[in-house]
Amino acid sequence: MTQRQSVQAFHAHAASMTAVVTTGVGDFDRLVMSEVPKPAAGPGEVLVQVLAAGVNNTDINTRLGWYSSTVSTATNESSDGIDGLGAGRTDGGWNGATPFPLIQGTDCCGRVVAVGTGGDEAVVGARVLIRSCMPLGDGADSHETEWLGSDRDGAFAQFTVVRARDVFPVESTWSDAELATIPCAYGTAENMVSRAGITVGTRVLVPGASGGVGSAVVQLAKRRGAYVIGIASAAKRDRVLEIGADEVLERGTDPVVQLGAQSVDVVIDNVAGSGFGSMLALLRHGGVYVTSGAIAGPIVELDLRTLYLGDLRLIGCTAWDEHVFADVVSYVERGEIRPLLERTYPMSDIVTAQRDFLEKRHVGNVVLIPPTLSN
Repeated sequence: MTQRQSVQAFHAHAASMTAVVTTGVGDFDRLVMSEVPKPAAGPGEVLVQVLAAGVNNTDINTRLGWYSSTVSTATNESSDGIDGLGAGRTDGGWNGATPFPLIQGTDCCGRVVAVGTGGDEAVVGARVLIRSCMPLGDGADSHETEWLGSDRDGAFAQFTVVRARDVFPVESTWSDAELATIPCAYGTAENMVSRAGITVGTRVLVPGASGGVGSAVVQLAKRRGAYVIGIASAAKRDRVLEIGADEVLERGTDPVVQLGAQSVDVVIDNVAGSGFGSMLALLRHGGVYVTSGAIAGPIVELDLRTLYLGDLRLIGCTAWDEHVFADVVSYVERGEIRPLLERTYPMSDIVTAQRDFLEKRHVGNVVLIPPTLSN
C-alpha cells in the first residue's frame, strides 16, 4: 500500500486521532497526549495530515498566557511560579481569551487528504505549508487575523482542518521536518523585512540573530542585498555568520560602543527588554525600528525625544501582508533560503522539546513528528 493509499484508508475509517491537547493556561502539565475526534473539512476547508510541526515561542507564550497585559516578564521567566501567573487570566492569547482546550501547533508541513463540499479535489495529495497567520474576511491585507494553534486547533496532532486559502502547495526537496521550520518564523520575518523597506545596501541590525525569527531575518535581509549585523552569544557566532550575517556582535556587549550611535538604517528586534534604548540610539535619522516580539521582556523605557528628534519610525507587526507567505514559499522553491533544523522529537516528547527550546542553545528551530498512522 502506498503512503497516499494508507492515508486515504485512515481517513476513510478512523474516527479519532492522536493529539496534544493544551487544557488551559499553565505549565507543561497542561500538555496532554489524547485521543480526540478526527476533524472533518467543511465547505471552503481542507483536511491536512500533519507530517511535521515546528515548535516556537508563540506556542509557549499562548500556553503561559504571556500576551496578557498583566505579564511583564521575559518569555523564559514566565514559567516560574506559573500557578500564580495564570490564575484567573482571560486575556492571555493573541485575540484575548484563548479557546482552551486547544490543540496548539503554529507551524505545519502536511499533506491534503480531503476537501470540503465543493472544494478543489486537485489539491488532494499535495504537500503543503499552512499559513500560520490567517486573514479573516475577504479584504486583502486585513489586520483582522487568527493564528493556527492559538485561535483555532493547530498542528500538534495527526490531522488539522483549515480554510483552503491558507494551504500553500510546495515543491521542494526539503524534508517534512525542514519545511516545518518555515511558516511562523519566516512568515513573521518576511513581514518585518518587507514593511521595513529593506533593499540593497540597507544596514540592518538583528538582535537575537540565532533564534527562529532572528535567523530567518538574517537570511531574508541578505536575500534583498542588505548589510546584516547580528547579535548572538559567542557560542553561536560562527553559525550566524554561516547563514549570511556580515558581522556578529557578542550578546551582552554594548552595541552603541561597538558600532557607534546612528550607525544603522533598520533594527529588527524581537528581543526588546532593557536593550530597547540602545536599539533606538543606533538608528540613523529617519531610521526604522520593527518588532513582532519581546523575548527579553515587553515593558521598555522610551524617551520620546529620541523618537521625534530622530524622525524615527516604530513599526509593530502581527498581521501578515497578503503577499508575504506566498513569497516565502517561492523563496523555498527557488532555493533562496535554507532551513535551520536543529533537532526533531516525537510529538509525545513535546515537553522535552519545549524545555530544550526555552534553553536557547540551538540556532533555528526544533520540530515535532506526529505518531505514524495505523490502518
